[in-house]
Amino acid sequence: MTLSDEQKSAISQWIEGGASLSEIQKRLKEEFQISLTYLETRLLADDLKLAFKEPEPEPAVDQPLPPPEPEVPAEAPGKVTVTIDQITRPGSIISGRVTFSDGEKAEWYLDQMGRLGLNANTPGYRPSQDDVMSFQMELEKAARGSGL
Repeated sequence: MTLSDEQKSAISQWIEGGASLSEIQKRLKEEFQISLTYLETRLLADDLKLAFKEPEPEPAVDQPLPPPEPEVPAEAPGKVTVTIDQITRPGSIISGRVTFSDGEKAEWYLDQMGRLGLNANTPGYRPSQDDVMSFQMELEKAARGSGL
């Protein structure tokens, strides 16, 4: 498409005036009876080596932060809780976290050989026998609940 010098200067003035591509497209149709698609209008502006002005960013409004929520313990004391990771640890079939009745936390995993592993946050930690039994029951519930 070939544009006259008058049309080129009009497009330049529109862009300098802050017109958007859709506004230029509309004005070309109304004033010069030139029907272009949005992409053709964009390519025309590029061919004419015209740069669009970036809109001025609106000043940020200082909004007060919401008050901090009181910290609520995720699990009740004296109870074993088990969660399953959304993204399974490498080399595992399933993995997650556990909090034992004494508040100690650990990561657990079931490897591809079917072995259950436990990595406590405190080195050398060993859960009580009751906690181990509760952990196994909670793990089974969590696995069934997630469809495993």
